[in-house]
Amino acid sequence: MTDPDNRPNRRTRNLTTEERAAMLMQLEFGSRLRRELVERIAASSTAVEARRRRFVYRAGEQADALYAIVKGRIKLCRIESHTDREAVIDILPQSSLFGDSALYSTAGRRENCAVAYETCVLLKIPAEVFKSALEEDPGLHDYTLRLIGQRLERAEQRLADFALNAIPARLDRLLADFSHRYGVRESDGVLIDIPLPHREIASIVGSTRESVTVRLNAMRREGTIEFVNRRILVKRPEWLVPPATDVPLVN
Repeated sequence: MTDPDNRPNRRTRNLTTEERAAMLMQLEFGSRLRRELVERIAASSTAVEARRRRFVYRAGEQADALYAIVKGRIKLCRIESHTDREAVIDILPQSSLFGDSALYSTAGRRENCAVAYETCVLLKIPAEVFKSALEEDPGLHDYTLRLIGQRLERAEQRLADFALNAIPARLDRLLADFSHRYGVRESDGVLIDIPLPHREIASIVGSTRESVTVRLNAMRREGTIEFVNRRILVKRPEWLVPPATDVPLVN
């Protein structure tokens, strides 16, 4: 990860409230909000650009806002302060909401880091504004509760994998999960449509880059996967450990 000036690289865009409202309505949670509530959230929000590999926020910073991904992907991670070793928690797709610790953190500080996995456009929503919207809109309240629950369930599954499964099984589950979340059906399999360097995979499954490379190469020789432009094509998805199925966040 590169961050040479040790600061978030962000550029606020000069958008009107109407433009921010249009962005909000494109998002999964924003599409079903009342127009008046959309406009109120948009009026208090800030549009932010985050360049690839730059921090949106770091652990220890004040947790005073949530973020919605209008474009791009965000990596959530923890970084060990003394060694800079990184543990990837998740890679979130476009339309995701993150930074939700601002709703419940007792310390008022971030525990995780959020990094732009690719160049992103985000909406930064003040926590107090979002809390007010939760009180007014039962649908948004239900969405947010499900979102937090799903992330907790995914984290618990990861902990169980670390305790019970060897690296091959963890890797199989990760590929199955990402096939479900990022997969594009092709004639010869499912393409995980996100660049996945081996070091990122190793960080997610709790292994080393060398061990992950050895395992992925073995899977390629077996005909289970193929590498396509820094992406992984899963040719035999039925061989992988099935992921936990997410409950739809919006009914």
